[in-house]
Amino acid sequence: MKNLFTTSPHYPRTRMRRNRGNVFSKLISAESALSVNDLIMPLFVVEGKGVSQSIESMPNIFRYSPDKVLKVVEKIVSLEIPAIALFPKIEDSLKDKSGSLAYNSDNLICETVRLIKSEFPNLGVICDVALDPYTDHGHDGLLINDQIDNDETIKALVKQSLVQAEAGCDAIAPSDMMDGRVSAIRDALDSKGLKDTQIISYAAKYASSFYGPFREAVGSNNLKNVIDKSSYQMNPANSDEAMREISLDINEGSDMIIIKPGMPYLDIIYRAQKEFNFPILAYQVSGEYSMIFHISKKGYIDYEKAVLESLIGFKRAGACGILSYFSLDAAKMLKNT
Repeated sequence: MKNLFTTSPHYPRTRMRRNRGNVFSKLISAESALSVNDLIMPLFVVEGKGVSQSIESMPNIFRYSPDKVLKVVEKIVSLEIPAIALFPKIEDSLKDKSGSLAYNSDNLICETVRLIKSEFPNLGVICDVALDPYTDHGHDGLLINDQIDNDETIKALVKQSLVQAEAGCDAIAPSDMMDGRVSAIRDALDSKGLKDTQIISYAAKYASSFYGPFREAVGSNNLKNVIDKSSYQMNPANSDEAMREISLDINEGSDMIIIKPGMPYLDIIYRAQKEFNFPILAYQVSGEYSMIFHISKKGYIDYEKAVLESLIGFKRAGACGILSYFSLDAAKMLKNT
């Protein structure tokens, strides 16, 4: 019997490949777009002058002293990347159980913010709010009787937020996952006349294995106690819980939310965008960066194509912005396309 479909002069009437055959039709029919405007570059800072430290687990990523950070920021601004996110690496001798340096107005992050803002006032500067770079036990909060005390931690986070906002950062990004911290930080900022300081909360931060290189970068990779971070970071098995967390942060006054990590949680980004229609940032974390970097350097995948493909995936899922260690390279790629 003849196959009428394959012999018909009109088969197939709909040819999906037609829109893929020409450059113009590919561009016109593209459902998602990636631009430099979508990128946020995380930067690691250390004390000192003229310091540029390599990070073994994150090739091509460095810790910079404040003067060296300015040189990098100059490149970021020249590429029109709209914002950076700052993270400190503190000497062990300066850490204590309460992370007290976090709310010292002369600490490394505050100094760096003031320096950057004096030179590049229009660049968005986002400051991380969590105690793990400052505590001698490596946790994001205050450790009391071998447990993280939620409410006592919030008091410290409020103080940390205030000194960073007063130093001139544009946005506070609490990444600690303590319950109620967004509301407390918003109230404190408003009471000090800092009503225009944004809160970009890590609303859904999972207890992920993909953070390893970052923890090396900020020196919080050796937890010195009997508990890990899963008592406050989310279970990777949960999705409904993420929606509750996001809803709480929005209602408490968050201006944008971050979902972290990125690629393993694209479903969370997609679902959150559909349910809340709210500005969502994806964090392409250190483990994701290192995997793509190392496999491309082995020659198994194309570096530029893989970087851009991973970033457009966040946009397709519904993210309006992306924190990525690829931001500098990605901006150069996008400028050349």
